[in-house]
Amino acid sequence: MTLLAASVEPTSPPLVRSIASAVPAWRRDPRLYQIATLGGLLVYGMGWLGFDIEPPMAALIVITALATQLVATRLSGHGRFDPRSALISGLSLCLLLRTGSPALAVGAAMVAVGSKFLIRFRGKHVFNPTNGALVAMLLLSDGVWVSSGQWGSAAIFAFLMGSTGSLVVNRAARADVAWTFLAAHMALLLGRTLWLGDPLAVPLHRLASGALVLFTFFMISDPRTTPDSRAGRILFAILVAAGGYIVQYRLFHTNALLWSLAVCSLLVPLIDRWLPGRRHHWTAPGPDHARERSAPCTVSPLA
Repeated sequence: MTLLAASVEPTSPPLVRSIASAVPAWRRDPRLYQIATLGGLLVYGMGWLGFDIEPPMAALIVITALATQLVATRLSGHGRFDPRSALISGLSLCLLLRTGSPALAVGAAMVAVGSKFLIRFRGKHVFNPTNGALVAMLLLSDGVWVSSGQWGSAAIFAFLMGSTGSLVVNRAARADVAWTFLAAHMALLLGRTLWLGDPLAVPLHRLASGALVLFTFFMISDPRTTPDSRAGRILFAILVAAGGYIVQYRLFHTNALLWSLAVCSLLVPLIDRWLPGRRHHWTAPGPDHARERSAPCTVSPLA
């Protein structure tokens, strides 16, 4: 079975399934589109938008992420080296993490990729690698911060189009959790604005954020850390949006969505137990996939 055909939901329309089987295998992995989108934005940001990260620092983060993936794969003895998820984590850190210390940058990349191998429950990552690394570094050091600006409206629009395009190309990217989160997040911001009588420009400004786009389409929608069932993913998205609202407007902390996602990720095993579903596979399943599709939880290889 081909990769996209395996990743498209069984309830997908016949047209979607036929398109999935017609696309060449190497083009069906949504991670390739994610890497292209993140890499393109990073190059554009450093070259034209003045992102506060120098090419040597960006290269250090990406190389460290890839090296950590290679070493962890060899030490774990599971599977072969696959650079795709490590590249996504490294590029995401380049877009969000800011520090003047190369050591802290290296540490963040190692934590991001290493957490996939060390912090697991029943074969699933507990934390999204990038989100987990950012939260860990914010907790451990005052020498790092998260950059949510420096994007510009043109870059945000292009990034949004590229990110949504990756969801259209492959359903495995968890479009349901992304759109549910955005709807809940927008509803909470607009509701607060109407309650306080503030102008609509206030929530619109908060929504016009490249960091929010990255969070929505590359963190909360990570197939390896979201609940297995659609109902579970919708519940998870609402919990993250509500948690972010509480952290931002009740606890008055910055980076509210990062903290909320980290905490809510601990609830995913409980959600999977309450609302079980079919486990996501990045790679094409083997011959026994047809028998495994009905299983509520399977342990997939390390990635």
